[in-house]
Amino acid sequence: MRPPPPRITIRTLQERARSGPPFAMLTCYDATTAGLLVAGGVDVLLVGDTAAQMILGHDSTLPAGMDFMVEITAAVRRGAPGALVMADMPFGSYQCGDHAGMANATRFVKEAGADAVKLEVDGSMGPLVGRMAAAGIPVVAHIGSRPQHIRAKGGYRSAGRHRAEADRIVEDAAVMLDAGASMLLIEAVPAEVSRRVVELTPPDPQTPVPVIGCGAGPACHGHVIVLHDLLGLTDWHPPFAPPMAQLGAAIRTAAGQWAELVQSGRYLRDDHPYRMAD
Repeated sequence: MRPPPPRITIRTLQERARSGPPFAMLTCYDATTAGLLVAGGVDVLLVGDTAAQMILGHDSTLPAGMDFMVEITAAVRRGAPGALVMADMPFGSYQCGDHAGMANATRFVKEAGADAVKLEVDGSMGPLVGRMAAAGIPVVAHIGSRPQHIRAKGGYRSAGRHRAEADRIVEDAAVMLDAGASMLLIEAVPAEVSRRVVELTPPDPQTPVPVIGCGAGPACHGHVIVLHDLLGLTDWHPPFAPPMAQLGAAIRTAAGQWAELVQSGRYLRDDHPYRMAD
């Protein structure tokens, strides 16, 4: 038997950030899909709170709960034991105080086997990120557009398109780096903003802080989009997530063929696999 490939770790991503090429990352919500994604060459998986929309049918990420997120993170871990699995901390799991945030982040590491937790942050959350980092919990600091602020913003929107807001995003990134964030994720910003953030990462070439873009321009060390957008399973997708398959249409076709087969009466009529014994 061949030995299993080495497990992907934060050190692996640091090496990829140092020497390239950019690494690919996708959201994932179940064990079966996790195994398929890794077999296809994607070994960095985000168990995103977008599961509230893609799996549970909500209109935003906000209803995702801790127990649900821990359960599906554990499923992805089982399906892709060698991948780097990043868990999205859901809305309300860390905004209610540092103690609650620490307890919930610890659950993702201990119960679900996550390699890192992701938080949507601004500069005011530096102390919490620092406390997690000091406890040995790798933190991915999510800056730029923050979907958990959809109610406050009146909808999903890009960020950093004006100088003052761009400067705030870069300042938030600097605070997160000082606090000890293991990675940064920057969403829906102009390329100039992500380039400034990448330039902030520590100068030590051996331990760079990987910057992951979600519609954030080419300077990032890695890029992530929602799996369902990639597969053509959504009616709408953001402009930075072009579908590379049309599985939605294929599923509709297969469902129609199944329905027609059953309704016709032909299913198992002549080829039922089980027979009575004498």
